[in-house]
Amino acid sequence: MKKKKDISLLKDFLEEKYLLYNNKSFIPTDPIQIPHQFSKKEDIEIAGFLAATIAWGQRKSIIHNSNKLMLWMDNAPYDFIVHHSKKDLEPFKKFVHRTFNGTDCIFFLQSLQNIYKKHGGLENAFSKGIQKKDENIKNSIIGFRKLFLDFKHESRSEKHISNPDAKSSAKRLSMYLRWMVRNDKKGVDFGIWKNISPSQLCLPLDVHTGNVGRKLGLLHRTQNDWQAVEEITSVLKSFDKNDPVKYDFALFGLGAFEKF
Repeated sequence: MKKKKDISLLKDFLEEKYLLYNNKSFIPTDPIQIPHQFSKKEDIEIAGFLAATIAWGQRKSIIHNSNKLMLWMDNAPYDFIVHHSKKDLEPFKKFVHRTFNGTDCIFFLQSLQNIYKKHGGLENAFSKGIQKKDENIKNSIIGFRKLFLDFKHESRSEKHISNPDAKSSAKRLSMYLRWMVRNDKKGVDFGIWKNISPSQLCLPLDVHTGNVGRKLGLLHRTQNDWQAVEEITSVLKSFDKNDPVKYDFALFGLGAFEKF
């Protein structure tokens, strides 16, 4: 068990790095720049969801392909999602980002249309499964996944919506929820969703945050799965119970920019 002094020093170190990386200069290097192109709530959340969906691999490629999606949607994602016809989806058949292909892309656009027309939009879809007493966003993600996959689709597309019940770390969905829920007035995260509390968010666990977390003694589990997500998030809650995921900026920054 770490001494109180060591814990205090570690917290101070993470606070310092959080303040360093949680500012607007971070935006141009990150996929979060995609939803920052918009001001309308629905445009922000749709652009953010699609960018987060393909947020693996080289960030340059993620940003390029996300911008391609926005362009094909006439840079009006909400209007496109709600009003698109079958003919409007033709260009998306040739979309490819790693294993996310045209079949997946068209299904995502159709399912989003279903969510906005029949289920009150993305915020409502993510909020249905979670209650105020829930410790974290696990039920939010599971509930959303069930609703999203309720629209007709090929089985191959299911892998692109993570499932914590199958031990997935759900990194991209946790990151997306951070974007939508956190509101610290720093200008990076949007804080436009009110039905989920920042205290319920989980760390978007990837190679960078996992490796840095282990080096700092925040995480002992060797796999980057949902159990590891809950383990490291629990430790971060001991530093800030109301906003544990603010330290994502610190952990990611240390791994990606400082090669910690």
